[in-house]
Order: sequence, then C-alpha cells, then structure tokens
Amino acid sequence: MKIELTLNGVATSVEAHPGELLVDMLRRESCFSVKRGCQDGNCGTCVVQWGDEAVNACLVLAAQVNGGTITTCEGLGTPRSPHPIQRHYVRTAAVQCGFCTPGLIMSTKALLDRVPQPSDAEIREALDGNICRCTGYVKILEAVHDAAGELKDQEVAA
Repeated sequence: MKIELTLNGVATSVEAHPGELLVDMLRRESCFSVKRGCQDGNCGTCVVQWGDEAVNACLVLAAQVNGGTITTCEGLGTPRSPHPIQRHYVRTAAVQCGFCTPGLIMSTKALLDRVPQPSDAEIREALDGNICRCTGYVKILEAVHDAAGELKDQEVAA
C-alpha cells in the first residue's frame, strides 16, 4: 500500500507492506537513527516525532502515519549544522555509546516543543521511556536544560 507523509520536512510517498511497523519502514527509507531495540515500546531507541508527539515507532504501523508528519534525528540537523538539542547532547557528553541517543533527542524535542523551560521532574517524566545504560542521566538533564536555554534565546532574538 502507498503511504503519503511528510518525512523530515519532505513530502514523501512510500510503499509499505501490510502490517509493517513504522520503525522498519523508516529504516528502509534510510532513517538509521531509528533503531530496533526491545520491540515492545520500553527502551526508546525507536522514538520519533509524529506531529507534535514522541512515539515509539515499534508500536505504530506504517499505515497509521498516512497523511501525517514524521521527524527523525536526520530531520533535525546535520553534522555540519546540528540542531541545538543535538549540539548540547554532544557538548555535555550526554552521548556515550550513542545507541539510545536519537530516541532521547526526539523525546527531548517533543518535550521542549510543549514545555520550553522544563523542570528536572518534567524532563525525567518525558524521558522516562528512554533507557540509557551508559550516561547515568545527569549529563542528559544538563543537555536538555542547556538546549532549552539556547532555544529560548533564539526565540527572543527572533
């Protein structure tokens, strides 16, 4: 079946198999930041933004996003011009092995879209479904706060 969606800011038409999960369709479309982890929505390695919401792509059928907008880490920034969230994750050393990082970044993006200056408790709640075995989360909290501050400064300057 043909799926029409906006993927990382580009109107896209994708052929999806019946019953295909969004995570598999996205990887087939070269969105390799979206990873298969637990496959039951508990680890967060497959988190993408569907409209304004962070969702686990392993729990969504590709057909469900027909007509929707999906953003992955590939759609946020580039290596030469990273999004502030990406830049602060790197700057604060919130990135260790990197496996969980794209899902954390997408969960952070959805949070900051809703709550521009979140508290530690709000950050912890928003990232609750993302498991990181390397960082201990302290640096992740720092990255989210720093990115929120930069995004606020950009908004004020605009």
